[in-house]
Amino acid sequence: MNLANKKVLITGASGFIGAHLTHRVFNQGAEVCIITKYNSVIDNIRLVNIWDRIHIIEADLRNVDSLNSIRDFKPDVVFHLAAYNHVGDSFIHISETLNSNILGTANLLEAYGGYEKFVYISTSEIYGYQKEVPFREDFTPCPISPYAIGKYSGELYANMKMKMMDKPIVIIRPFNAFGPYQSPKAIIPEVIIKCLQGKNIETTEGMQTREFNYVSNLVDGFMLAAENNNSVGEIINMGWGGEIRIKDLMLKIHEMTESKSDLQIGKLPHRPTEIWRMCADNTKASKLLNWTPRVTFDEGLLKTIDWYRTYVDEYSNPSSALSKLVQCYD
Repeated sequence: MNLANKKVLITGASGFIGAHLTHRVFNQGAEVCIITKYNSVIDNIRLVNIWDRIHIIEADLRNVDSLNSIRDFKPDVVFHLAAYNHVGDSFIHISETLNSNILGTANLLEAYGGYEKFVYISTSEIYGYQKEVPFREDFTPCPISPYAIGKYSGELYANMKMKMMDKPIVIIRPFNAFGPYQSPKAIIPEVIIKCLQGKNIETTEGMQTREFNYVSNLVDGFMLAAENNNSVGEIINMGWGGEIRIKDLMLKIHEMTESKSDLQIGKLPHRPTEIWRMCADNTKASKLLNWTPRVTFDEGLLKTIDWYRTYVDEYSNPSSALSKLVQCYD
């Protein structure tokens, strides 16, 4: 199934990964509709260049009454990315996290069932503590944050719809993403920005490992999952299968940015719930979807650094168009 000329609904479309996916789907020729809590381009700035050419449903997934417009649009394909998605902050905003990630998913699945394919974007965080690495889809999940518990509960609801009602659903578990336009709350953009600005960087000893995937590679996988009938009823990891120590990640970014920042590795204590190793077994994605990452980790880092270099220049330059735009607050 090619998405060209299809009607595609995307939740979480103005988020980091969602925006990259939305642009890809739009550029392929699909009729795109997004769900957003605010029908305002200012609140969905990542979509500014296509805002007037996509359909907007102003709705909150936690409020089932606001989802009636989905039935009017009648999407062929649904990509569900909307979630409360910050692992650390989910311990503070527990109610919002669970309502968004569990209730929001259930409401969406119940609001409309006439789709040809529903792609639920879960997370690698559902694995939590595991005895083996890399993580396989048949491992028993052990989520250790409200965020992960909410996303896994969404998986369970989607799985129920697949099994009990024979719905064409696929569940994707992407591993950590990075790339242009990601929030500085994430580790890679945070460190890149600090390196470019010459600010001190404090971190743990950094012996824990993580896998990081350039965003366009993940979008490739999401698109293949929607287009390939082999994916129906499956749970599929999306990750390149490599891991890097956080310490080595810091050193790599520091070198690539030619930064003068003081790297204070070991300054911070480890988190009490630290997962020491995380990376994907991508056998299933490779076999079922013929998915192979096109952009290497180092290539993705260089692309990302170049983007944030422009971002930092625009943000810090008082004569830039961005700075002039916000001078109305003075």
